[in-house]
Amino acid sequence: MNALKKLFGGNTRQFGMIFALVALIVFFQIFTDGRTLTPGNVINLFNGNSYILILAIGMVLVIIAGHIDLSVGSVAAFVGVFVALAMRDWGLPWWAGVLFGLLLGAVIGAWQGFWVAYVGIPAFIVTLAGMLLFRGFNQFVGKSNTIPVSKDFQYLGSGYLPEIGPNTGFNNLSLLLGIVAAAFVVIMSLRARAANKALGADVPELWVEVTKLVLICGAILYATYLFATGRPGTSFPIPGLILAVLVLIYGFIADKTVLGRHVYAVGGNRHAAELSGVQSKKVNFMVMMNMSVLAGLAGMIFVGRSTASGPFDGVGWELDAIAAVFIGGAAVTGGVGTVIGSIVGGLVMAVLNNGLQLLGVGADLTQIIKGLVLLAAVAFDVYNKSQGKRSITGLLLKNFQRNNNELKPDETTSTKEVISKEA
Repeated sequence: MNALKKLFGGNTRQFGMIFALVALIVFFQIFTDGRTLTPGNVINLFNGNSYILILAIGMVLVIIAGHIDLSVGSVAAFVGVFVALAMRDWGLPWWAGVLFGLLLGAVIGAWQGFWVAYVGIPAFIVTLAGMLLFRGFNQFVGKSNTIPVSKDFQYLGSGYLPEIGPNTGFNNLSLLLGIVAAAFVVIMSLRARAANKALGADVPELWVEVTKLVLICGAILYATYLFATGRPGTSFPIPGLILAVLVLIYGFIADKTVLGRHVYAVGGNRHAAELSGVQSKKVNFMVMMNMSVLAGLAGMIFVGRSTASGPFDGVGWELDAIAAVFIGGAAVTGGVGTVIGSIVGGLVMAVLNNGLQLLGVGADLTQIIKGLVLLAAVAFDVYNKSQGKRSITGLLLKNFQRNNNELKPDETTSTKEVISKEA
């Protein structure tokens, strides 16, 4: 037990969702006769859930800022149908269609952000109106028809890393990507350890660091093996690559930039943040606009995967994204949450969905189980907080939680001091 405490930072509850994810994978791997961890199933799992995970990245920032966005599914569907029509009727190439979709998402986000940030209407009401508005626009513009897209655009949602180099029996690019990812984890961990030593901070024992790296790199390399050994023509999916890039970018923004700290400050205590010089209106405007941009991207990825835009695209996506964020450890009241935690929460729901399908469980029972999992995860998190403990997954990355704790007004360091120090 002492070894586990050292390995997981003294409190294994903070990694509860990672344990739950691993437990789900092991459970379904056993009871589906090994069908869960097959190359084809893992590739399909990422392809089929990448757009929800992309939505979760934007949604966690919205929720950290103390808001909610119910319109993301409708916005995704509207952007998808508009881009499909633009490419068909205006002759736009696929790359211009993608840029047009991102711009359209930004305009929609600016519209909703204006009402939330500068008029002061609660985001719940604004985005509820947006959910109805853009669902109607989707069906009006598309005339409730399916609109096919070109092969080039389909690559965005259903493409794979190409085959290059000698015939090794694996997809060489997938192997290279996995090796680079593992090396990146090792280098960043060693750099952080060296920086902490230089500052005189406590560092974990070497065996703890090595064990963590072995576990993480082992998981990365095993996943790489699965992606690189799929059926001919498949490999690491392009939507998964887009997702990985977004996780790196938004993780950096939330953890290392002034904007990210301001989002946590506004969600933790808006009035204290404003007294410290944070422009809360701009922060709220940015998180709402960013959410719609990512919703547009998710909608285009889904259209590319399904080869056509349809009138029922995006239905229920907002609920899946919100569930992923809360299962990942975000607080309903705002100020708490991480990008990585939301991805873990989304993967928990994705693995649960996939495993139940492999077991032949009906859609009705699947919805019941998902609802119970969401309720149990949030209830357990609330219980931990009521006992004076930290969030289950709030400490997945110590820097995220450290930054958030520093921005709480009841700590010894004031919000103004923290923001001035980071700026």
